[in-house]
Amino acid sequence: MLAIEQITLHLGERTLLDGVSAIINPGERIGLVGPNGAGKSTLLKIIMRLREADGGQITLSNAETLGYLPQDGVDPDFELTVIEEVETAFSELFELEQKVNHLQEELGKVDPQSETYEKLMERYGALQTQLETSGLYTLRSEIEKVLMGLGFSESDFERSTTEFSGGWLMRIALAKLLLKKPTYLLLDEPTNHLDIESLQWIEYFLNSYEGAVIVVSHDRAFLDTITTRTLAIRRGRMSDYSGNYSFYERKWDEERELLINAQKNQEKQLKETQEFIDRFRYKATKARQVQSRVKQLEKIERIEVEDELNSVSFRFPEPERSGQIVMQLDQVTKRYGDNTVFEGLDFELERGDKVAVVGPNGAGKSTLIRILSGKEPIQGGTRTVGHKVTYSYFAQHQAEDLDPTYDPLQVMMEAGSGEKESRLRSILGCFLFTGDDVFKKVKVLSGGEKSRLALAKMLLSPANFLIFDEPTNHLDMSSKNILQQALQQYEGTCMIVSHDRAFLDPIVNKVLEIRPGTIKTYLGNVSYYLDKKKEEAEEEQKNIELRTSNAEQASNTLSRKEQRRLDAERRNELNKKIRPIKKKLEAVEKNIEAKEERKLEIEELMAQTDFYDDSDRVKETSIEYETIKKELTDLMYQWEEYSTRIEAAEEEL
Repeated sequence: MLAIEQITLHLGERTLLDGVSAIINPGERIGLVGPNGAGKSTLLKIIMRLREADGGQITLSNAETLGYLPQDGVDPDFELTVIEEVETAFSELFELEQKVNHLQEELGKVDPQSETYEKLMERYGALQTQLETSGLYTLRSEIEKVLMGLGFSESDFERSTTEFSGGWLMRIALAKLLLKKPTYLLLDEPTNHLDIESLQWIEYFLNSYEGAVIVVSHDRAFLDTITTRTLAIRRGRMSDYSGNYSFYERKWDEERELLINAQKNQEKQLKETQEFIDRFRYKATKARQVQSRVKQLEKIERIEVEDELNSVSFRFPEPERSGQIVMQLDQVTKRYGDNTVFEGLDFELERGDKVAVVGPNGAGKSTLIRILSGKEPIQGGTRTVGHKVTYSYFAQHQAEDLDPTYDPLQVMMEAGSGEKESRLRSILGCFLFTGDDVFKKVKVLSGGEKSRLALAKMLLSPANFLIFDEPTNHLDMSSKNILQQALQQYEGTCMIVSHDRAFLDPIVNKVLEIRPGTIKTYLGNVSYYLDKKKEEAEEEQKNIELRTSNAEQASNTLSRKEQRRLDAERRNELNKKIRPIKKKLEAVEKNIEAKEERKLEIEELMAQTDFYDDSDRVKETSIEYETIKKELTDLMYQWEEYSTRIEAAEEEL
């Protein structure tokens, strides 16, 4: 059980956390939610003892473990490959292996008849058993499964970590954490760097995870899928809701409505009390009653209701109407050195299309939208911009183009939209710039704040074709709702690269799936696309089964010669796939046979009555015997893995 007890934290005069408490039970799925700056990430750091609270305590039993994925700050060893970096999460297992090897060496130096030898053998046996049950021998295959689930290919495993972007490094950190399987898994915005396929994989993984999961996320669909309890931090206090994010949102709306009514009643009561005081302040006969009312006013705890950004409305400037064809790509080729991303690509975008761009990371999503925005040169084909098309492009790096000497309000004024300052401040408020935040210099803003400012600036442009690359990564729920509503009302054309299904579904009417070398359009939103992909997978499986069944039926009526030909083709196909594995399996089997023979020889030797007369021979033989036992254990794990892979290939074909 993880106990969060009366945690308090002050930031200057502001109370960020005001005595928050909660009990987290093993196996629970908890969403930690609240507005940006409410203290969610800070609370996770306090639980991990990475930050000290002003008061309260975190209690955890010695048998339980914590695992934490921060939003940023991942710092891998750049001298290691991807596989090697992930293996660093299991250094204690490799240290255990080293201890076993060290004990083997020590046994060779000690008299087998001595008490020291007996103690070392006892220690060696215990550690060897611990090593065999630790999972070290199957660790590599588990690592590969998790890395592939998170979007890495087999060719990535031996690449240096220096070759990967920050988003991919976060995936490596996530892989290490998932493989460690801590009792309590703390995840801070784990979906920011995932594509839709990886997102579905991690949802499945977390739903079947044995430990407890506490996740901070602004992805509504993700929270709804994996959480069954919600802890909400608002104004320093934490409330507990026994449901997912949608359940919490409904309950909070009801509570807020009651709070607003209570505030109105209180304000009415306060007004009447103040009027009584003002009216009879100087009447001696009412002095006692006036003093009583004054004390009453001083004691009343004012009901406060925080402003909700959802009540702020925002609309894009009315764009000029474009021609029917907004953008056209004809036989486009795009290469980066020897890497061909697109070849002979044809694509057409029509007025009013609102398109979600999805697909695995590295397939070319961002490359395509940069080509459409004119930011990326092409090596072949043509890009044609439609009649009267004006476009505006948002990507994370757009923040780098902001003038560092300006403040957010100046940035918005310089955008040239002609909006009044009060209106610009309202728009900035939609993107979490409130109060004096609008006067901070751009150079002191965080990366997330700069991205939000760049997005707010873009929204002032009256373009009729909007292009977004992950616009929601640094937005909270309220800000996303405002942007979502504005895009729903927008009458122009837009393309959005995003993995946030709940954000995209009410906006888009098409989904463009990009896979290496190919693109495919689905007429519907992202939920429709995912349903169709599921149907396609099921249909493909049925077709495979049908082809197999038809082949079996046809084989019954085929001539002997034709049957032999088909059988030969199947055998050839199977042999191509499993030949390399079979070679490895045969080598392992030969090795096992040799080791077993030698083990038997040693056992027969040790059974001889004069064996223990030669102490040097006893030492050497004992060490060899223990080494062979360990090697046989390793070889049996290898044999099992290769056999399983061959069986899987045979079943598939």
